[in-house]
Amino acid sequence: MLTVEGIETFYGTSQVLFGLSLEVATGEVVTLLGRNGMGKTTTVRSVMGLTPPRAGTIRFDGTVISGLPSFRVAQAGLGLVPEGRQIFANLTVRENLVATARHGPWDLAAIHELFPRLKERGGNMGNQLSGGEQQMLAIGRALMTNPRLIILDEATEGLAPLIRQEIWHCLDRLKAAGQSILLIDKNIEPMLRLADRHYVIEKGRVVWSGTSPELAAEPDIRQRYLGV
Repeated sequence: MLTVEGIETFYGTSQVLFGLSLEVATGEVVTLLGRNGMGKTTTVRSVMGLTPPRAGTIRFDGTVISGLPSFRVAQAGLGLVPEGRQIFANLTVRENLVATARHGPWDLAAIHELFPRLKERGGNMGNQLSGGEQQMLAIGRALMTNPRLIILDEATEGLAPLIRQEIWHCLDRLKAAGQSILLIDKNIEPMLRLADRHYVIEKGRVVWSGTSPELAAEPDIRQRYLGV
């Protein structure tokens, strides 16, 4: 589904990604792992067309999307839950959900069933929500675009333990429904249970990749590159 081949991405004259490659197959849950500042968010920005790579190729369903503006990437079927949530603070919860909605199985009723709290808070402004509610809203907004691949950058960062459990439960349900997911988070144990495969990034390069059982059996990889 998503194929990233040898991308090199810069901020100005500073190179951040050095020939990075990865793949996400249809129905797979794949993670990007690594310490802060290693290039995970830049990888996401490269895929979404927000910081286009200067070299390499990104394909989605065989079509080259590297170089397309971000709205074209979204129209191709990629949905993003960005780091920091970035909801529309001056819109209501309902307005946030419908602002970028596209026709498909993920509609308001489906989002309300997934996150009942968003139905309860439908008339509240985005800036009146707790951090956990904002993350639910960010996920719901991305799903309302009915993406074929959803990317979550720091899915549970800064959330209370009970809210984190709710987000992981949501991701379990999405995987069970066959949703393709590219996931960034710092909570390794839930990702070992949820994900099919993992890519470990160090200084803009993939230094290890493998399945959840393989990563669970490599404590030295986790210690060296993830600090856990």
